Amino acid sequence: MMTSEPASLESLRVLYHSDDYIVVDKHWDIRIDSKMWYEKQTVQAQLQHRFPHLADPSTYYGFRFCHQLDFSTSGALCVALNKAAAGKAYRCFKDRTVTKVYLSLLRGWVEQETQTLDFSIGKNSTEGKTHMMCIEGTEGCENPKSCQTELTVLEYGLYDGGPVTKVLLQPLTGRTHQLRVHCSAIGHPIVGDFTYSLGADNSPYRMMLHAYFLHIPLKPHDLLVTAGDPFVPAVDPKWLPQRTLRTLAATVDALLEKRKTKLEEQKVARREEERKKQRKGQRTEEESEEQRRICQEWLSEWAGD
Repeated sequence: MMTSEPASLESLRVLYHSDDYIVVDKHWDIRIDSKMWYEKQTVQAQLQHRFPHLADPSTYYGFRFCHQLDFSTSGALCVALNKAAAGKAYRCFKDRTVTKVYLSLLRGWVEQETQTLDFSIGKNSTEGKTHMMCIEGTEGCENPKSCQTELTVLEYGLYDGGPVTKVLLQPLTGRTHQLRVHCSAIGHPIVGDFTYSLGADNSPYRMMLHAYFLHIPLKPHDLLVTAGDPFVPAVDPKWLPQRTLRTLAATVDALLEKRKTKLEEQKVARREEERKKQRKGQRTEEESEEQRRICQEWLSEWAGD
C-alpha cells in the first residue's frame, strides 16, 4: 500500500521479480545507496534486508542499480541481479530505447495542456548552489547540455488550498534534476521541491515527483512495470482534484504509441543510413577496381613503347 509514512527497512515494495531483475517502488526521501556509515535507510539496505541471498559480494553495494532516482523521488527503480542482466539494461539506457514516465503535482495551473520543455541544463557554479542544476543563460550555468521533457496535463485542483496541476512528465533525455529544473523554468515548480524553491516549499510531507512507468525493451521479453499513483486523496487528503482533462491510463497508452512510432522511425532511419554506407563502400570498391584496370592498361601501353 502507498503511504505517507517514512521509510523503514521492512517497507520495500517489490513491483517485479525475475531471475535477472527486481523492480522496486522506491520510497520518497530515501537514497538508493550511500557510502556514509550513518546512512541506515537506503534501497540497498532494504534489498539486503529482504533478499540477502541475492546480494553480489563482488559489487560495492551488493546490487546493480540500472538507473538513478533522486533522493526525493519515488517510484519504479530497476535492479539487475547479475552482470549479464546489468549489461543488457545498460545498452537499452545507452541507446535511449527505455521509456520512463513520471507523475507530478506542480504549483499553479499550467495553461498549455501539452508541451515540450526544451531547456539546456548545466551545473550551477554559484556559491551556495553547487548542488543544483540550472538552465542555459542563467548566472553560473556551466557546460549546459541539450535536454527535452514532454509535459501533459492530467488534472487541475488544489493542494492544501493552493492551485496545483497534476501532470505526466516524459524525459526524452536523462540529465541530472532534469524534470525539477524544467518545471521550475516554466514557472511551475514541483510541489514540495525544497531544493529548487530555495527552501521555501517545505510544508508538504514529500516532493511530489513519482516514477510511475518503466519500460525496458529487453530480449526475449520486455520489462514493463507500473508503480501506482501516490497522488490521490486517499493517500494525501491535502490533494483535492477539481477538473480532469484526461485519464492516466489513456495518456500513458497514447505516449507509448507515440514512442513506439518514433522508435520505429529511428530504426528505419538507421537501416537506411547503413544501406547508404554499404552502397558508398561498394561504389568506392568499384571505383578502385576501375582505377586499377585503367592503371594496368596505361602500364601495358607504356611498356609497349
